[in-house]
Amino acid sequence: MPVAIITGASKGLGRALAEALAARGWDLVLDARTPQVLQETALALKPHGTRVAALPGDVTDAAHRAELVAAAWRFGGVDLLVSNASALGAEPLVRLEELPLDGLRRALEVNAVAALGLVQEALPLLRAAGAGAVIAVSSDAAAEAYESWGGYGASKAALDHLAAVLAVEEPRLRVWAVDPGDMATDLYAAAVPDDDDPRPAPGSVVPAFLRLLDERPASGRYGAPALLQERR
Repeated sequence: MPVAIITGASKGLGRALAEALAARGWDLVLDARTPQVLQETALALKPHGTRVAALPGDVTDAAHRAELVAAAWRFGGVDLLVSNASALGAEPLVRLEELPLDGLRRALEVNAVAALGLVQEALPLLRAAGAGAVIAVSSDAAAEAYESWGGYGASKAALDHLAAVLAVEEPRLRVWAVDPGDMATDLYAAAVPDDDDPRPAPGSVVPAFLRLLDERPASGRYGAPALLQERR
């Protein structure tokens, strides 16, 4: 069975991806910072009959990243690595003049540095897989300038660039930076708590990620809404 590591997998897009891959028979190594919520996700996946290792921890911890890859190795390797764990830098978001520098450091550490660290840890297994792939969950804020999204956007832009360079350096892998588009997630609610406009559920964009896995287009940056529109 193929094996995926998904960070930030206890809720939102991470959980929706885990559910979709489990339904396809994937074995999963899941990470999140909240043990109870992560365990609830793992239990919800049991009916699919696949193996699930739910390992609570912080992706900025090198020992935790090594633990995730070791669990995947015990399952047989790493076919897919999804860097979905994210930090905003400030909750709610603030303008750059107010952004705490420690918050910016945290966003960069979680969204870019830890993501690269996990890739480095998993790279031998990704190379050994028949069709190794990396998905870096990006954001529209990585490419566009939105007021108050500067710190988060900068960290996601850094992640995008790391993914682009990784694709050049590892041509046998598929490396996709994916902007999932607007979603109703706890992360967005924490970012902009006063915005109560309706947004799509995270599960609605999962078919775009599955399309990448099915069709394996060239490495690059993709928007989930566009992938969904093209499929219609």
